[in-house]
Amino acid sequence: MDIFLDYCRKDVVISKEAASELLLTKHVDFIHHCVENKESYENVTTEYLRMSGVYWCLQAMDIMNRLNKMDTNEIANYVKRCQQPNGGFAPAEEHDAHLLHTLSAVQIMVMLGKLDEIDTDAVSCYVASLQNEDGSFGGDEYNEIDTRFSFCALATLHLIRKLGNSINVGKAVDYILSCYNFDGGFGTKPGSESHAGQVYCCLGSLAIADCLEMIDTQRTARWLAERQCQSGGLNVNGFSVNILEKKKR
Repeated sequence: MDIFLDYCRKDVVISKEAASELLLTKHVDFIHHCVENKESYENVTTEYLRMSGVYWCLQAMDIMNRLNKMDTNEIANYVKRCQQPNGGFAPAEEHDAHLLHTLSAVQIMVMLGKLDEIDTDAVSCYVASLQNEDGSFGGDEYNEIDTRFSFCALATLHLIRKLGNSINVGKAVDYILSCYNFDGGFGTKPGSESHAGQVYCCLGSLAIADCLEMIDTQRTARWLAERQCQSGGLNVNGFSVNILEKKKR
């Protein structure tokens, strides 16, 4: 049972030979490899999330003070080619627009200081078109609902300075609060299991809407603190582990 519980906690065993500091040069080399090898198997098979991948790489390079090592003009031109007629951004050319990649595209252009090179009015209309009557957001025209997409919508509109005049912010907040669980976490939808990724998205959304006071932040902080494992890392949820530990006792 102990072995099974350790597996459920998703913890890791860190060897004594593991590096004790970040190997920044290797991080930079890895990102350059990802960017430059456009015909590699990995690059081709991850085309469906490329816009977000570009953002992750840029953000990592920026944190390491290596953003000047990237071809920012090439990246900006790629982003502009991915804006679709409906105003949203696709992960790659000839793909469909999605809120996830629309946020990534806007984040990239803000980071590069080139936000004025995309049609932000069209972006605003696209985001607004995906809000449902209950305040939730679909990720795209097929309307898969997830609190991640609520965050994408609010963050995108905040970055392009069009939050107050394009969507119903009050309904968006009400929907997010309906996904708040008794344990202090948030789920993808009302009644869904708490997940650390959803907590990030929902807290971010409430912060953008200036509504963090509407939840019990201490209860949420406690839930997040309980995600830390013995290794020092964190898991995404503890629902199944808690049930198993209660049965064991």
